[in-house]
Amino acid sequence: MKKLCIALGALAVMASAGAASAQEKLVVSTWGGNWKAGVEIIGKEFTKRTGVEVEYITGGTLDRLAKAKVARGNPESDLVNTTAHVGYLYYSDGLMEKLDYSKIPNAADLYPLARRSDYTVSDYVYVYTPAFRTDSMPKDFKIDSWEVLWSPEVAGKLGLPDFDPSHIIIAATRLAGVSPAEWDKVKPKLLELKKNIKAFYQSDATSQNLMRTGETPVQVLLNINGYHLEKLGLPVKIEVPKEGAVVGTDVWGINAGSKKKELAQQFINLALEPEMLAQLCNFHKCSPMNPKAKLDPAIASLPGIFTSAEQIQKEAILVDDKTYATLLPQWKAWFTENMMH
Repeated sequence: MKKLCIALGALAVMASAGAASAQEKLVVSTWGGNWKAGVEIIGKEFTKRTGVEVEYITGGTLDRLAKAKVARGNPESDLVNTTAHVGYLYYSDGLMEKLDYSKIPNAADLYPLARRSDYTVSDYVYVYTPAFRTDSMPKDFKIDSWEVLWSPEVAGKLGLPDFDPSHIIIAATRLAGVSPAEWDKVKPKLLELKKNIKAFYQSDATSQNLMRTGETPVQVLLNINGYHLEKLGLPVKIEVPKEGAVVGTDVWGINAGSKKKELAQQFINLALEPEMLAQLCNFHKCSPMNPKAKLDPAIASLPGIFTSAEQIQKEAILVDDKTYATLLPQWKAWFTENMMH
């Protein structure tokens, strides 16, 4: 009887430990829609390997930053998935933990572009680049340079994002041979572009709709959105101009005050695993930051998909996160006042 009681007691302890493990969860802050679906690919594998459930909090980039500031020291999430320049705003305000890269061994294989800081690391990148509907433009039309967006052929046909004017401003500085910090020098050139702008879009969905209806048959758009339109059967051609495409970078960071730092670093390490990145980037049609990730050949050959350090060097227009974060509010204010009215 005594032996039976001891055995039952041991089983109870094991059951209790199992229940505790099952109740443990990692909370991830990310965007909704397709972006959340991508993170869930990692989350499902993470739960499979660790037994730890993953919960998601979704919202806009700046909305989530504002919430993190309010919840300082007692974060509602353990991991943040955000854009690289907003990641800078998190960690410069003490809202992120330093990463222990010794606990993230897959980071050792990444392109230099991916290790953004001591606090943030990128698993993939995408580009903002020109695209056009081939059935709405002259047969020989092509955008082999950003300069083409200023040409008479594009008059009254161009669509640009209103939420982030950085891409066209950065492209204009590249054309002028000056740094983004010297963007004052390209204001006259940007004002010349007004005659070609037909509309501004407020979201990925609006961008796709303006291209679908043909209202703006030429756009500066997220290459991922262009691939989606191609999949729907629209004759959209995505171009990487000779000056390069403007890189957008998403990053992972750990919320300051998270009690799940070890688990969070395991999650990031999994996100950087070549096989996981191949799945994720085949899903999104984006560029994995681990060169060991093997994409489907059809996706690897798409414009704006980087598969080597040499290609990144040649085709990527990069701006460091501090410069981006510092200048973006100035860019938005000037653009709204001078380009949108």
